[in-house]
Amino acid sequence: MNPNQGHWLLSKVGKRVLRPGGKALTMKLLQHLNISVADNVVEFAPGIGFTATQVLKYHPRSYTGIEVNEEAARNLRKKIKGNCFTVLAENASDTHLNDGFADKLYGESMLTMQGDHHKAAIIGEAFRILKKGGLYAIHELCLTPDDLAPESKEAVQRDLAKNLKVNARPLTKSEWIQLIEKGGFRVKQLFFSPMRLLEIKRVIDDEGFFRTMRIGFNVARRPRTYRRIRAMRTVFRKYRNELKAIAIIAEKF
Repeated sequence: MNPNQGHWLLSKVGKRVLRPGGKALTMKLLQHLNISVADNVVEFAPGIGFTATQVLKYHPRSYTGIEVNEEAARNLRKKIKGNCFTVLAENASDTHLNDGFADKLYGESMLTMQGDHHKAAIIGEAFRILKKGGLYAIHELCLTPDDLAPESKEAVQRDLAKNLKVNARPLTKSEWIQLIEKGGFRVKQLFFSPMRLLEIKRVIDDEGFFRTMRIGFNVARRPRTYRRIRAMRTVFRKYRNELKAIAIIAEKF
């Protein structure tokens, strides 16, 4: 776990919802996945486990988290208990799960952080471990418009990488669809949301009033953290017209 990366920094001050479209887009994605008690569900990169706790409310047959960060995997095992709950310290591009194991599979805010080759490898692994007719869902950063100039795209990616301390490489809507369909899936549904991760209204919507106050108190006590989060919010605002959140649900056919 790299404490300098933006998402881990935010989790350290108490932020639980770390997805670009916020809690609302995550809940919409889960609603349209139609998770049932008969489903084996797999999540790529569960992080601190917010979405995992929501999935377990659907009482799936099983939940398997694939978390490459061993510290995060250990923390999740301590945090969430249950006979159907498993977290494996594996890479999403090579999970060691059986072919056709999963009925539903999803990942949030993780493909954006990968280069093009690794994005394709992760999608290929999702295809392998899903059953025929299984659903694959993602919730990621999206560049807009579709014909965004290459130099503008490079500027966004460069500033995100600099401020988030990760290799953030979001794609346009058409590029996300093309990548998923090239992996053998058929896109069924698309949802969008503004990228407002660090705006106060979104934080309150995601975390609730009292947790937001607690986050604010934690940030105020850490001047370096405050400066980092302010810089992240500045870059999000700078590119508010070029960035949004996208959720895609696709079927293996």
